[in-house]
Amino acid sequence: QVQLVESGGGLVQFGGSLTLSCAASGTIFSAYIMAWYRQRPGKQRELVVDIRSDGISSYADSVKGRFTISRDSVKNTLTLQMNSLKPDDTAIYFCNLVQNDGQLRAYWGQGSQVTVSS
Repeated sequence: QVQLVESGGGLVQFGGSLTLSCAASGTIFSAYIMAWYRQRPGKQRELVVDIRSDGISSYADSVKGRFTISRDSVKNTLTLQMNSLKPDDTAIYFCNLVQNDGQLRAYWGQGSQVTVSS
């Protein structure tokens, strides 16, 4: 089992910055993918950015150049630095971890509300 605990988020003005953090604990294998997803009001959950265990990341076009993901594989933490925030970034952000322990499993954080005011 893996537990993901998120922190950060909140209310920020247009153009501002926020940082989200995710701490993973439990049985974590060396090769896994972590990611941030978000669910905007009235829309389906969507991938924001993911990062592989080798450090390669992939961003959604909507956040490229504004968001930065980083991970500490020793501490099993994940961070999302969000700059130049827009009202359209308002969403619940979820931390995600996928690993194969004999079966491919996905784990989710509890979600963090990010609200960007115009």
